[in-house]
Amino acid sequence: MRKSCVPAAAIAMVMGIAAACADPPVDKPVTKKDPALDALVSNGRSKDDPRYEEFAMIGSNGLALDREGRLVIATWAGRGIDRIEKNGKRVTLTDNLEGKKFNGTNDLVVKKDGAIYFTDDTGGLRLRDQDPRRGIAFSGVFRWKDGRTTAVIRDISHANGLAFSPDEKILYANGSRERFVRAYDVQADGMLTNSRLLIDLNSDPRPGITDGMKVDTKGNIWESGPGGIWIISPQGAVLGHIQVPELVANLAFGDPDYKTLYIAARSSVYKIRTNVAGIP
Repeated sequence: MRKSCVPAAAIAMVMGIAAACADPPVDKPVTKKDPALDALVSNGRSKDDPRYEEFAMIGSNGLALDREGRLVIATWAGRGIDRIEKNGKRVTLTDNLEGKKFNGTNDLVVKKDGAIYFTDDTGGLRLRDQDPRRGIAFSGVFRWKDGRTTAVIRDISHANGLAFSPDEKILYANGSRERFVRAYDVQADGMLTNSRLLIDLNSDPRPGITDGMKVDTKGNIWESGPGGIWIISPQGAVLGHIQVPELVANLAFGDPDYKTLYIAARSSVYKIRTNVAGIP
């Protein structure tokens, strides 16, 4: 039986902001009058450059720090993985697989050896799967290390959130609108094997997708999903649920002890104290 790990009343709103999450609201159709479609940004190239592109989405998606403290960015509509160097320079680490452009880099995690694992789907394109600018033909999980990009997961139709187990021997990946989490064994060469379903949340009728995901120091997975945040054991058992008053997109552990969970929802950011420390 699912139970709340903390009372919903313990959730505090940090701030209310417009467009606090990555994906467009499922309960609000996007129309030509939507300001998000009028706010176009470019890829930074001159309009005279044949490679110049404009994007309807603003900002990044997944963020992480590497072991040197540099910010690594899944640029989403920018369709690549960027890194901010210590001197402030922004560099693109990868934006394609074997010459085929990514479509909407979504989430990412950085392994201790410096490898960056990230997801890509068509969310960075205005017309998504039907967009004529579509590059690679499949959604999946990819790995970048030492200048080389490889595909490591191809069995998730709409790959979204990622998280490593504390020992980095397991990578968890979720299925976005398909509302499941899968687990993979991480091999010594960085490739993934033994794909298996960890949990399927589709039996819950409440709105919400599997999107952001984090792991705590005990190895439990904190997953956005129907109704809020789900706490799941490494064996796939539901340990608890945090009810959130809005649809949830992403989450992160913060504060000096990493015992505050910050939750990015549709129009607000919430926080709640937890009994176990998370892994940033």
